[in-house]
Amino acid sequence: MLKSKIFQLAAVSLFFSCLGISQSLNEKYDSILAKKYGADDYGMKNYILVLLKTGTAQIQDKAKVSELFAGHMSNIGKLVDERKMIVAGPLAKNELYRGIFILDMTDLEEAKILMDTDPAIKAGLLEPILLKWYGSAALPSYLENAFKVGKYRF
Repeated sequence: MLKSKIFQLAAVSLFFSCLGISQSLNEKYDSILAKKYGADDYGMKNYILVLLKTGTAQIQDKAKVSELFAGHMSNIGKLVDERKMIVAGPLAKNELYRGIFILDMTDLEEAKILMDTDPAIKAGLLEPILLKWYGSAALPSYLENAFKVGKYRF
């Protein structure tokens, strides 16, 4: 009982000592850029992270599967062009997850509607798991260079 009380007192002391840590201003802060990307005071903002996992559909027709995945890639390109999707990519081979998206939006219902535009998701080959995510507000700026480093477009 005494050890528990000592631990609680130490935890409370640590918590309050952390509150006293001062923050310093960032000398590289660019208020115009922060506003452009919707950054909060920490340079962060909310997004939707989509984990794509293998769906339950069992389509044996290889031509149909190829057609659905071609539509999946085309849809990614469309959403990137519209700046609704800022990151997309496959994951290394594993038992469950296939890829990720980061959507530049905060509304889960809006994101679900957007995922329904993907033919591979609609057909059940992929299943999206949507999560709210807090990350760097500058993440969309990567698209400006992403288009310059790839020789081919999807």
